[in-house]
Amino acid sequence: MAVANPPPALAAGTLIEPKALMGIRSLELRARAVVEGFLHGLHRSPFHGFSVEFTEYRAYTPGDDLRYLDWRVFARSDRYNIKKFEDETNLRCQLVVDQSQSMTFGSGGHTKAHYAATLAATLAYFLHLQGDAVGLLTFDENVRDFLPPRQRADHLRLLMLALEKPAGGRATDLAAPLERVAQLTRKRGLVVLISDFLAPLEQLERSLLLLAASGQETAVFQVLDPAELTLAFERPTLFQDMETGREVYVDPAAARAGYVEKMSAHLAAVAGICEKLGVAYQRVTTDQPLELALFEFLEQRRRRKTRGRV
Repeated sequence: MAVANPPPALAAGTLIEPKALMGIRSLELRARAVVEGFLHGLHRSPFHGFSVEFTEYRAYTPGDDLRYLDWRVFARSDRYNIKKFEDETNLRCQLVVDQSQSMTFGSGGHTKAHYAATLAATLAYFLHLQGDAVGLLTFDENVRDFLPPRQRADHLRLLMLALEKPAGGRATDLAAPLERVAQLTRKRGLVVLISDFLAPLEQLERSLLLLAASGQETAVFQVLDPAELTLAFERPTLFQDMETGREVYVDPAAARAGYVEKMSAHLAAVAGICEKLGVAYQRVTTDQPLELALFEFLEQRRRRKTRGRV
């Protein structure tokens, strides 16, 4: 799903190319760079009102809560600005991130796992700035780490450390982590699932239904490498299935048409399940600037909230 009509300031040069972004070793610094660039670009544009709670900046007036004073904007502009909020209801968000072996593929200098971790860290950092509580569950064929939603700064650091762990599980089990979230989450909130979804989909619809039954709103990011979409290899190559170890010798020129057809059908199935259940779906590739993914995520949330008011 392409990003629809991003603000001009985002489209006009504030975006960080993923290859350059992944050169920053610290995951938290990567997330901060994306969020600060995103907010700076948005502040320069006439586009406001995109978020669930945060809408825009306004000038500081005596008596304002200093927790919402943006010192970074002050450092750049010598102006005191307060982040405006539409209401006082904080969001509880549980990030669910795939760290299975298939996520270790990468054709552009960084893997899907690095991109997915940076995407999750970016969402966590942004929501933390809003005063929202963010949690994390990572998985492969098993649940790996689980952190319930919290708002404290030390909790955000623990979340970043968990995201920095290397992917490595053999298989992908989409059912177990979502069932675990449904069981452990008692309060209503948002669940964000980040995976390549290159696994059987039989249990996906049932698992998403479990989340809906437990009162959770759900958003899905499908993270893919561009080479996976088109089998973009020139010469016959020995491929290894990262999750089974099975090796297959493939001539890309001969296999490409059939591969693309099957991949397109699989992607359509993931998107179709999400559409059927009213789950926000966004497909991203690892060469896409993360600011655009963040914008589309917030725009989808804004549209959902606007529909809820009608």
